[in-house]
Amino acid sequence: MDPDIEVDVDLSPFLIRYKSGRVRRLMGTPRVDAGADAATGVTSKDVAIDAAGGGLTARLFVPSNVLGTSTRLPLLVYFHGGAFALHSAFSAAHSRFVNALVSAARVVAVSVEYRLAPEHPLPAAYDDAWAALRWAVASCAAAGSGSRTGEPWLSAHGDATRLLVAGDSAGANMAHNVALRAGRGGGGLPGVARIEGIALLHPYFRGRELVPSEGTDPRSPERERAERWWAFVCAGRYGFDHPFLNPLAMPAAEWAALGCRRALVAVAEMDSMSDRGRRYVEALRGGAWQGEEAVLYETPCEGHVFFL
Repeated sequence: MDPDIEVDVDLSPFLIRYKSGRVRRLMGTPRVDAGADAATGVTSKDVAIDAAGGGLTARLFVPSNVLGTSTRLPLLVYFHGGAFALHSAFSAAHSRFVNALVSAARVVAVSVEYRLAPEHPLPAAYDDAWAALRWAVASCAAAGSGSRTGEPWLSAHGDATRLLVAGDSAGANMAHNVALRAGRGGGGLPGVARIEGIALLHPYFRGRELVPSEGTDPRSPERERAERWWAFVCAGRYGFDHPFLNPLAMPAAEWAALGCRRALVAVAEMDSMSDRGRRYVEALRGGAWQGEEAVLYETPCEGHVFFL
């Protein structure tokens, strides 16, 4: 049989991998071009982060009336969701959402197009997230230094001393892990003492022990799907209680390493992962975290990433 049509792993309705290694993604939203958005007053463009040709890219968003001025705004680095294997920073859904976010919050945003599993199993996405964060901060720091390496929009308008990191679903998981890496050192962020805030929107956290929002059956179809998916996107490298996926499995003292001053966690009532977001906030408030404020924002009668 032709290995390009013989199925290796069938994770319908999300994706199928064939014996040849070809991956067919069955869901997502169409790609849209960057540019000026009249509805939100935001302009975007696509940039290459890895000048050496590694393929890491991003979409930048700036309020249109800031361009050509000396105005500097907080820097937001954003990671899209999609369970580490789906969606894109260039999709219609995520471009529309980040446009609205930049308009409302008055920030400069870097929406990262990181590598997806299974072609690039974890930790590839985490490594890309860290590289993009360092690149964005360095680009802002290039202002006034005479350096030609900084991205012009960030050099002119990004203020990395007001650094925010956010994401939805798997992107929220990445935002947490990048903040943890920043707090542990990880090579450091040039000129930045710490991240001012993280915003985890319906974070993709799981774990071996069930929480109430996940039900009571450890062998339910949803649970088995979740375990299978995690093993698939990390190529079996990390267990279901690895701190990448389950921050609550970290020893209490390790929360001190979370390198941000404030944290916002948003959950939705009908999301099976909602109680993990709630417990994350409880861990921040009751543990060794050195931050100043942890806020839980709950939306009733809605499901996972409904805002997209």
